[in-house]
Amino acid sequence: MKKLFTANCIFILVLLGMQAIAGNVDTIQIQSSYLKKATKFVVIQPSNQGQQRNQLNTQARYPVVYLLNGYDGNYAQWTKTAPQLAKTADDLKMIFVYPDGGKSSWYFDSPTDSSMQYESYIIKELVPYVDANFPTKANPKSRAITGLSMGGHGGLYLAIRHSDVFGAAGSTSGGFDFRPFPKSWNLPNILGEYETNQARWYDYTVMRQVELLTNKQLAIIFDCGVDDIFITVNRALHEKLLQLKIDHDYIERSGGHNHPYWRSSIDFQMLFFHQFFQKN
Repeated sequence: MKKLFTANCIFILVLLGMQAIAGNVDTIQIQSSYLKKATKFVVIQPSNQGQQRNQLNTQARYPVVYLLNGYDGNYAQWTKTAPQLAKTADDLKMIFVYPDGGKSSWYFDSPTDSSMQYESYIIKELVPYVDANFPTKANPKSRAITGLSMGGHGGLYLAIRHSDVFGAAGSTSGGFDFRPFPKSWNLPNILGEYETNQARWYDYTVMRQVELLTNKQLAIIFDCGVDDIFITVNRALHEKLLQLKIDHDYIERSGGHNHPYWRSSIDFQMLFFHQFFQKN
């Protein structure tokens, strides 16, 4: 089933075998000038109670949560990791957007690769497109962003730098400081070799970006499993936020760097975002 909205924007309905009472799930493809390619993302909208599927009440508008994929993932990662979110969209009356962060973007604008400008793509292309084509509440008090692993870094990195776009941010198992891993995850290709670019590497970490925050600027939640590869950097971020006197929710639970942990973790974050949206 296809609907042509513009020459570059194609809507494709994707049925993922969700429960009958669950949000409407669509996969959309747009052309990105910042990524120099066509790129896909998933949108989950609340279904309209008492009406036929896909006949959304056009008078209603909803807050939005953007969920970012991890390293070696794509736009479909969250549909597999946390399929329950299709029902959560109905239960909490939210819209969810799953961008394609590529396999190794880390969600910043690469200083070495002009085709990997993921910060600009999300902020300047994706968010405006979603607001123009879906029934969103288009303001930072109704917009949040989170992600897993690499996407956890992206969630806080983007929200800190663009608090005029996102009012709340989260992360699960986030890689907030990748300097301890200078040869990993394609980072030398998108930042340059660590040995000769140490100041640059620090500038692109969440650990550096939080120094730009003021208290209450963002509602922040992040968590990590105690057996996770990133538990040390999560604890370091927690301690730094305490030193900076930045309010935040930080949670450690049993678990590792894996899908069962993320599937459980994201439910708590959705409640946090729901409370933020209700309060505002």
